[in-house]
Formats: sequence, structure tokens, C-alpha cells
Amino acid sequence: MEQKVLPIKDSNVLTQVQRCLQEDFKAGRRNYTIFQVGKATLLRVSDILRLKRTDVFDDQGNVRQNTFLHDHKTGKANRLYLKPVTGDLMLYQKWLQQENLVSPWLFPSIQHPDKHITEKQFYKIMTKVGDLLNLDYLGTHTMRKTGAYRVYVQSNYNIELVMHLLNHSSEAMTLAYLGLDQASTEEMLDNIDFG
Repeated sequence: MEQKVLPIKDSNVLTQVQRCLQEDFKAGRRNYTIFQVGKATLLRVSDILRLKRTDVFDDQGNVRQNTFLHDHKTGKANRLYLKPVTGDLMLYQKWLQQENLVSPWLFPSIQHPDKHITEKQFYKIMTKVGDLLNLDYLGTHTMRKTGAYRVYVQSNYNIELVMHLLNHSSEAMTLAYLGLDQASTEEMLDNIDFG
């Protein structure tokens, strides 16, 4: 049976996941930063892991406000706004220096710094987090879905904005991606006062 990956909708659960990523792994700062970048940029994990340091940091070591790439899956051009994760990226850069991890990749493998961490490795990390926290809906798309859900709710349900950020072509696709199926729609309706 295929695992159903859902967004993290509860802020307390999100905090637990972030803490676990950071504290329960040797490369916790890297894992946490991957998650934060994924949540803030809404990139697919394949695109996040292919980021190079020069995509994110300028020659002076400052975080770029924007970077550009082509989605690996769709080939569509994508402009990333990095300001929301500038602090996380600066802390991560310090960690890379402390660990003496020199690599062209933003998220290098610890054992093989000349290569980036693989999707399979990150999937194992997210699965372990799910096991440690007894959550059965975490996967490599968790960060993208969580970021999309948070943008959707905090932008007053601006589905067009979320569609644009995800590079989706239909509202229905985006709503399904957000995990807004019939059960969650009914749950939301239960909380509305129709007067």
C-alpha cells in the first residue's frame, strides 16, 4: 500500500518534527535546513537537493534574496524567494564551516561531500522522524505540502497564490495536494457558524 504523505497542519507537531530533524541526527542542521528551505520555497525535494551553494550564497557568503532554477520534473522556470529562510541558511553555512564540509552542493552527503544527499537518504530521514514521533504521514513531500498549506491558510485561502508557488495548472490539483479532501472539507464546515 502506498503511503499517503500529508501536510503538517498542527503547529505543535511541526515544532516536534523540526526539533527531531535537528536534534536526533548526526547531520541534524543539514536535515533541518533542507526541511525549512522546502517549506519556504515549496520546491520538490529533487530540486532542493540539486541546489548548489552558489545558487543560494553570493561571493561574500550572503544569502541571495532570489535564485532561479528549472523544475526538474516539469522543466518550468522557477524563481525562489529565499528571504524567509535567510537566518536558517546563515546558521547552516556556519555549521558547514564547523564540520569542514567543503562541497559545491548546498546539501552534501556527509560520507561523500562531492555528492549531494539523495532523495532516498532524505526519505529515510523523514521515515525515521515519523517513527520517532509516531506519525505515519511523513515523507519527502511533507515540507512542500506543509509550506503550501501554511501559505494557503495564512494568505486567507488564496488558492491562486498557492497554485502559482507550486507551479500547478489547476485548482483541483492544488486542493488535493493540500490534503483538502471531502473529510477535511467536512471538518472545516463543522467549525463554521452558519447562524
